[in-house]
Amino acid sequence: MKKRLTIGGLILISFSFAIAMLASHLPAESKMTASDEAAQKEINAEFETQTAAWNRGDIPEFMKAYHNAPDTEFVGSGGIKRGYDEVMERYKKSYPNAEAMGHLTFSNQTIHVLDPKAAYVVGEFHVQRKTGDLSGVYTVIVRKFPEGWRIVHDHSSGYPEAANNK
Repeated sequence: MKKRLTIGGLILISFSFAIAMLASHLPAESKMTASDEAAQKEINAEFETQTAAWNRGDIPEFMKAYHNAPDTEFVGSGGIKRGYDEVMERYKKSYPNAEAMGHLTFSNQTIHVLDPKAAYVVGEFHVQRKTGDLSGVYTVIVRKFPEGWRIVHDHSSGYPEAANNK
């Protein structure tokens, strides 16, 4: 006696095959490697050094966290700044002195190591100052160079003013 495949059976087989194919292409659960952990520690150290420079009112030292190259980028509400020098000028114009810079902290930060020489960092920034606080979110792409991990792309977006001055 021959068994016939019904439409429902055919759909079930097709669905099962599709699920099996999808599952075979999903990445295996990733575990942190020792090199990933080391990269995270190094990147955190760069952020701490950068934050300390900002809180001293030292933009040139703060900018050492950025890769000094013409393809370094900053993206924000003022548009796109390309090149280390243009990014530096943006910071100097927006924050002309230590009082305008205020006190910087980061929170809710996650470092995603992509490979031994590339990562991205997502988090929130907070600047407390007498003229009004600033806060928002950022994503930076960092690459490892001989001098250490450096920001090659910074996309920062401030929260609306009402949220900053609660």
